Amino acid sequence: MTSEASSRVRGRALTGSLTALGLSSVMIMTFQAPTASAATWPTPSSSQGVSSTINVSGVRDGGMVRYYGSGDLAGDGQEEGQDPIFSLTAGATLKNVIIGAPGADGIHCEGNCTLQNVWWEDVGEDAATFRGGSTYTVTGGGAKKAADKVFQHNGPGTVNISNFAVSEFKTLYRSCGDCSTQYTRKVNLSNIEVTGTGSTARLVGINVNRNDVATLRGITILNDASRKVVPCQKYNNTTAVGTGPDSTNCLYSTSDITYR
Repeated sequence: MTSEASSRVRGRALTGSLTALGLSSVMIMTFQAPTASAATWPTPSSSQGVSSTINVSGVRDGGMVRYYGSGDLAGDGQEEGQDPIFSLTAGATLKNVIIGAPGADGIHCEGNCTLQNVWWEDVGEDAATFRGGSTYTVTGGGAKKAADKVFQHNGPGTVNISNFAVSEFKTLYRSCGDCSTQYTRKVNLSNIEVTGTGSTARLVGINVNRNDVATLRGITILNDASRKVVPCQKYNNTTAVGTGPDSTNCLYSTSDITYR
């Protein structure tokens, strides 16, 4: 729930039987054949206001309903300490959900969790915050209009993000730089579609002084001729200390990034 903040812009879609996953057929197939067009954004089956956090244990299938904050959850800014739309207990799975605006603090995972085919139309404080546990999995879905971060990693363990689309964002993943308890954290990105906006954005921000590790594979970046999207930003807690691949913290090569 901490980190850098900045601006917003806008995104787009295609149709067909892949709408449930929200990714183009080419994107789903292989890393070697990345998509050349932006991901499909699903049409909600209905919309539902949420005035108090929905607690999830086990598996909750949202049926592509759009949930948005109302009442006490009607915030859409970057104020710290906002409550989430959904709070997942350890081991819970949330799937086939659209989070609209206002998005409050999105989703909190209190332990290991799985987010499957979850879409954030307008990220509030953060899209999801990983707070406890050891393994957090995000598969399918997408996020846009994130003035600051999409995924915030406050707890220990590893975040795995795959087959995901992101646009109009500042940072896709951030390992907490100033949490009261710190850990060595890991993040794995695979088959990620990124739409650049012409302003600086980061796929991952990791703390090299905490021995964090980011692995990037199959990244496709659209509309970024000026290379404003930084694949891997290194920090010493909250101080930026460099970018680019290495053999210790930012594990990727130029062949893992495709520009279209």
